[in-house]
Amino acid sequence: MSGAGARHADLPDDSAAGGANGQPAGIRRVEIRGIRRGRHFSGPDWVADEVPIALAYNGIAHAVMLGTPLDLEDFAVGFSLAEGIVDSARQVYGVEWAESAHGIAVDVEIAAEAFMGLKSRRRSLAGRTGCGLCGTEQLSQVERPIAPLSPGASPGVTPAAIATALTRLRDAQRLQALCGAVHAACWCGPDGEPQFVREDVGRHNALDKLTGALIRAGRDAGDGFIAVTSRASFEMVQKTALAGCGLLVAVSAPTAYAIRIAEAAALTLVGFARGEDLVVYSHPGRIAGLDDAAGEAAGGPGIA
Repeated sequence: MSGAGARHADLPDDSAAGGANGQPAGIRRVEIRGIRRGRHFSGPDWVADEVPIALAYNGIAHAVMLGTPLDLEDFAVGFSLAEGIVDSARQVYGVEWAESAHGIAVDVEIAAEAFMGLKSRRRSLAGRTGCGLCGTEQLSQVERPIAPLSPGASPGVTPAAIATALTRLRDAQRLQALCGAVHAACWCGPDGEPQFVREDVGRHNALDKLTGALIRAGRDAGDGFIAVTSRASFEMVQKTALAGCGLLVAVSAPTAYAIRIAEAAALTLVGFARGEDLVVYSHPGRIAGLDDAAGEAAGGPGIA
């Protein structure tokens, strides 16, 4: 019996690749005991894996993040672009990684000009789940310059397409279904069908992996929109805008800082997306059919 209750006790057939000693990548098997509905139980269960991932550039250590050890090349490319270490994927020449008892060491080979820029503004980043700013040395490093997005980025998305995206995303969250504790980020076409999905214990990591996957596949993020299973913090908005995507949909609330960044970046920020219910916090023009009238007053969406 799985300690997660309704979650799957067995692995999907195609998820067993990539783990050490025959163990599926991204999860670990543990023995559990507990009580459910008044009855004692014990047995094996699956839990999400979380390991230190040390990122080095041209052999020089730069950052240690905690994350799920999947899609590491996507993560390296997406992180490098989101952090401004490289200006484009063309400056990433290669990604190699090796496991050890302490975690995973990822070495990213980047162009000389990007490496010189990195050395000139070195920062020591000790990441932890849910925190994207640990180790930032100066307030000026928090916000990245973002050119306002074109109105043509992610245009004309309907509430029905957003509802489709969230429904399909739940079905596509293979790690979450198996063991919980992970966030997902997906990129959808205008019809809401997810075409790329990445999962991680950290919501920032999931979005970096998604960005890296889009770049490596040669896809224009502005041809669709991004949906995430978390709240919309400022950094989730910033990463989405830097990827060139004009619409970020979150199932939970945004922060005031996130809304301010979205306004400045000309990004449409949607929160509390549940079915076809949604709240638009900035630049509503990308949501097709949205009534511009004020409508009837309502209480806070997170209170009802």
